[in-house]
Amino acid sequence: MSERTIALVTGANKGIGYEIAAGLGALGWSVGVGARDGGRRDAAVEKLRADGVDAFGVPLDVTDDASVAAAAALVEERAGRLDVLVNNAGVTGGVPQEPTTVDVATVRTAVETNVIGVIRVTNAMLPLLRRSASPRIVNMSSSVGSLTRQSSTDDVLRTGPLSVAYTPSKAMLNAVTIQYAKALRDTDILINAACPGYVATDLNGFRGIRTPEQGAAIAIRLATLPAGGPSGSFFEDDGVVPW
Repeated sequence: MSERTIALVTGANKGIGYEIAAGLGALGWSVGVGARDGGRRDAAVEKLRADGVDAFGVPLDVTDDASVAAAAALVEERAGRLDVLVNNAGVTGGVPQEPTTVDVATVRTAVETNVIGVIRVTNAMLPLLRRSASPRIVNMSSSVGSLTRQSSTDDVLRTGPLSVAYTPSKAMLNAVTIQYAKALRDTDILINAACPGYVATDLNGFRGIRTPEQGAAIAIRLATLPAGGPSGSFFEDDGVVPW
């Protein structure tokens, strides 16, 4: 069994996920780079290793049962346990997302990856997380997942355009995070949701105002929470985000 702290980051071949992997790797951790695209995954691992990170590739499609099971088997074979899981993989679902005219397939796509994918991966990795002395789970959410901010008439708090797929999928992910925290309250596993802010990534056409490295900071913070830290909460850099 590896003596290094072992982390797995889904959707880690680019953007925020890559920077989370880089940040955790900079702590001396061994980091699994979970990604569907083999070429991008290999390139990310190579780049991380060039920067001194103990990175390894994990073929992983969060929407596929067999792929997730194989990923869990790979992590078990390599390390015997998992210390930190960061559920970062996400999609917008496509456009348009106007509620009255949306194609329901767009909603289904967003929920399948952003919610069901998180449940699928988390449940597959739980046996490995239970072997850790300080297991942590971080679910990458968004400010749009806050119902308080969604319904606000304050221009500062208001969250983006109409979106009946991506936005509700993040609100559901937040609710799922709470349910896991309740189910795992008698364990050492801490699980929280993270808001990276409006980061420039391909999901928003690189219109965001924050860098992927800035967006990764909150996930790294939650991945390294001390024993007795919070669980079942929603955080951004400035503190707790209202549900």
